[in-house]
Amino acid sequence: MSKILVIEDEEPVRANILELLEAEGFDTLGAGNGLVGVQLAREHLPDLIICDITMPEMDGHGVLGALRQDLATATIPFIFLTARAEKTDLRQGMERGADDYLTKPFTRAELLGAISSRLTKQAAVSAKAEKKLDELRDSIALSLPHELRTPLTLILGFTEILIEQYDSLERRDALDMIERIHNSAERLKRLIQNYLLYAEFEVAAKEPQRYQALRGEGVSSARAVIADCATRKAQQAGRAADLDLQLQDALVQIPEAGLDKIAEELLDNAFRYSQAGAPVCVIGQPDLNCFVLTIQDNGRGMTAEQIADVGAYRQFERKLHEQQGSGLGLTIAKRLAELYDGELTIKSKLGQQTIVRVVLPVERKP
Repeated sequence: MSKILVIEDEEPVRANILELLEAEGFDTLGAGNGLVGVQLAREHLPDLIICDITMPEMDGHGVLGALRQDLATATIPFIFLTARAEKTDLRQGMERGADDYLTKPFTRAELLGAISSRLTKQAAVSAKAEKKLDELRDSIALSLPHELRTPLTLILGFTEILIEQYDSLERRDALDMIERIHNSAERLKRLIQNYLLYAEFEVAAKEPQRYQALRGEGVSSARAVIADCATRKAQQAGRAADLDLQLQDALVQIPEAGLDKIAEELLDNAFRYSQAGAPVCVIGQPDLNCFVLTIQDNGRGMTAEQIADVGAYRQFERKLHEQQGSGLGLTIAKRLAELYDGELTIKSKLGQQTIVRVVLPVERKP
């Protein structure tokens, strides 16, 4: 049965609510002021909190603010009790993250209805989150071993041939194997770096100081960095003739390494998921106080649902398309753009094209 915490300084009101909830089969906790209520919420992690607004020690808004800042209690459904129904009071509570209001005096049906509504909604949110987590586990289980094993198997296979047939191999054959080993090692290195970078983003998101340290400082010449990266990726893909560069210059407020990484991941996807002979267009131009980078390919495309689900370890339609890549590229590019106060958006038509647009701030003139 659900556990409900009631924070109310008026003892008769608190006792009546607790008695009513216990009669309905709920587990209950009671607190006579906001400070005690916050402590009990952190200790017992109730399924729902009912809290008065006007209280000594700490008022209801203070309680809500404290709980929303704590990861353990941030998502607990929160219902305010108030004798005041002023619009400013209601708006302040909603802005702080309250889920519902009950204005005193309220009926038994109103109280139980509000509780039922909040608990039902929370159950639906939890079920959706659990489904997403299960999908993530499945995606990791499928993609990670494959992505690590594929280049490693090639490296081991060719090195065994080189060792066993060292004296009889033609020079050209040996060189071809060495090049394949090198390319596979580079792929494995990039894969590991991406997983480590993603893990660093996840940790930094919860630690402001680490986030700022990760951000760093730097200004880049956008045209030079993007042009070099695009040319490199096109050559690696054997698609130099497909590259269409339309770049203007701007001083972008992001280190060269960060801008290069964004371009690398987006271009890698553009070449990988489009056919040879199809153009990959890279457009970069200043726009007011920002620089807009657009990368367009005429390839596989994505559905609206797939765009909404873009995230780490996601590989769409793997059973239909044998693909290389861990699915981290778009997530890393998006996180990097946001790290430097920019944004990344995707527009796509399934089976036709994908357009990725990155907006980054430019250096402000003194």
